[in-house]
Amino acid sequence: MHVLITGAGGHLGRKLFDFLEGDPQFDVSGIDIRPVVHPHIYTADLSGSADWADLLDGVDVIIHLAGDREPTASWASSIQNNMDATLTLYHHAVNKGVKRVVLASSNWIHGDKRFTTDRLDADAPAGPVNAYGMSKLFCERTGAYFAEHHDLSVICMRIGWTQWTHDNQPGVHMAMGRWGQEMWLSDRDFLDGMKAALLAKNVKFAALNLMSDNLNMRWDMSQTIKVIGFTPRDGSPANMNLRLRMQTRLKKFLTFSLPRYFEKRFPTW
Repeated sequence: MHVLITGAGGHLGRKLFDFLEGDPQFDVSGIDIRPVVHPHIYTADLSGSADWADLLDGVDVIIHLAGDREPTASWASSIQNNMDATLTLYHHAVNKGVKRVVLASSNWIHGDKRFTTDRLDADAPAGPVNAYGMSKLFCERTGAYFAEHHDLSVICMRIGWTQWTHDNQPGVHMAMGRWGQEMWLSDRDFLDGMKAALLAKNVKFAALNLMSDNLNMRWDMSQTIKVIGFTPRDGSPANMNLRLRMQTRLKKFLTFSLPRYFEKRFPTW
């Protein structure tokens, strides 16, 4: 199976590239916007001209990790590097006969539910709160369109938090308090989950959670287990010290409780 990874020189991309390159069932190549010292990782800007499309010749599956990964991404960057680049990638994938795209989606699609008690499963309505989250929702919905109308298998993995600091170990250093810690994803679970998405059979379209088995987390992994056969092997409870508890309460009051009070008190204001 020939797998091409976009963003192959990035934090997640290089880990996954090296992991799959060591598996004899895969022939792996990559694209990155920055030069990478590897004979099979090519330099290209997916949001620019389409001179990179021939790199898809003979590719069976694309793992699409490239894009602006920052939750603080501007609308301009989110449109160019996430929305436009992904839409172009889908078109070229279809034209080149690629069978599947595994998309790196995000939990920011459900950013409005940080301070609720909603179960985050396949039926949870989207509620992005920033340009980055909106761009990932766009990539998922256009993926569903290509699956329906162009026979391209698309699996959107809503990847949890794999840190590039602290050796990706969970704990109080993680931002966003309980919400952040409960979406922790170990390196091993990330790699195994993406491999499962590569090998899954008979999947037309799916949007799946991908995090470790963290105690009392709200993300439902049942669809992930059912659709691609992946069960996480790692997990961690949230560690909420007094500082984090106070920060979380203040953040909830300012960004959740107070705005909703004014919406109810002054509905036409």
